[in-house]
Amino acid sequence: IMVQPERLELSMGMPTWPQMLAAEGYHTSSIGKMHFYPWDDAYGFAHRVICEDKRWLRIEDDYFNFLKHHGHRKYHGNEHSGYQENRGAVISLLPWELYWDRFVGREAVKFLASYDQKNPFAAMVSFPGPHCPYDPTNEFVNLFDEADMPLSIPEVEGHHPKLRHINIESNKQPWNGVDYTEFNESHKRKIRAHYAAMVAQIDHEVGEILKVLEEKNMLDNTLIVFTSDHGDSLGDHNLIGKGTFFESSCHIPLVVRPPRQNFDNKQPRQPANRRTDLVSLTDVTATLLASAGVGVPTYMDSLPLPGLGLPTSKRELLIGMLGGAWMAYDGEKKLAKYGTGETLMFDLVDDPEEQCNLLKEGASPNAWSELDMAITTQIMRSIEFGHLDKQVYVSDLSGDAEFGARGWARPYPNPLGDKLRRIEDIG
Repeated sequence: IMVQPERLELSMGMPTWPQMLAAEGYHTSSIGKMHFYPWDDAYGFAHRVICEDKRWLRIEDDYFNFLKHHGHRKYHGNEHSGYQENRGAVISLLPWELYWDRFVGREAVKFLASYDQKNPFAAMVSFPGPHCPYDPTNEFVNLFDEADMPLSIPEVEGHHPKLRHINIESNKQPWNGVDYTEFNESHKRKIRAHYAAMVAQIDHEVGEILKVLEEKNMLDNTLIVFTSDHGDSLGDHNLIGKGTFFESSCHIPLVVRPPRQNFDNKQPRQPANRRTDLVSLTDVTATLLASAGVGVPTYMDSLPLPGLGLPTSKRELLIGMLGGAWMAYDGEKKLAKYGTGETLMFDLVDDPEEQCNLLKEGASPNAWSELDMAITTQIMRSIEFGHLDKQVYVSDLSGDAEFGARGWARPYPNPLGDKLRRIEDIG
């Protein structure tokens, strides 16, 4: 008989980072969009205010109740005027004070303004935007002129027609309902202006968060990480949204403001600088843990970000994984393999706009094979890791007395932490 444990991740020896920080005395909070399954689970956060994805209209979260209280609801993009004609670029039916990102920003400010505990806090604030539908409010959309928007990067003709087809068909589905078969530069400029407006909306709310931190004298001892989970093609390569390993989709912003205590208080704060190290979004986890003095588990594919005075090591390669897509990138050349059978390789030093598919232009066999082997190795390791919870013979049972006795019960799920460390050591 298998009994479902109350906290599956804990029984498997893989606590979440809020659980790990909570064990060290941190008060943890998550505010906004999280994509948890179930959506209302805490996953170790002591405090939650939930405002889920702009496309999950039936989730009765805190934002749902907030809108209901004010006589509104979550609106689908197709309820807005000009939705199909403008390829999803519309003006929100919600006023700014009731808008998704405004709600999340205000709840974050409320949490910080009322925080009076002696123990430190760790808050994850996740804005639903910028995300389709491209629906800023009037106050922000008027800040940007479509004519000022940069032109889209052209499609690599004949090299990814199946990706383009999937992109079109996916966006026809009810969650979006927009047909991008015809997608001209006018459509793209309008979408880009609306996207810029949604970024400005979030910038406004980030400013409000920084302001309350400063007012409470917490700004200089708070580590701030600003990033995203993905980009948006916005017409580049004749695509919309995410789901590929073109730069527009997978290369995301990452800004870190360390606390002043990281520096000698007698010296001024170090000036801002831009680094070109290879880093992964997963490295944010190790950065949070290491900054709090918490050890980073060896099974995590996560390193503290460089330049913050934290012990770390250098990444020589990035591996990216999506449903139906894999990528290897060494800082110069990028290889992307798709479930459609299409394979693309670009030299981002000489071809930053990804226009010349090296696999069709006589790429060096060595460069291709090294990146391809990196992807293949990671696939094999991921498959092995993905089944560790149910493997019986991960360690040697031949001399195990309990296994030798009658009535031995197969443990499930297996605690993964030690097994992952063991495989890493062997590898």
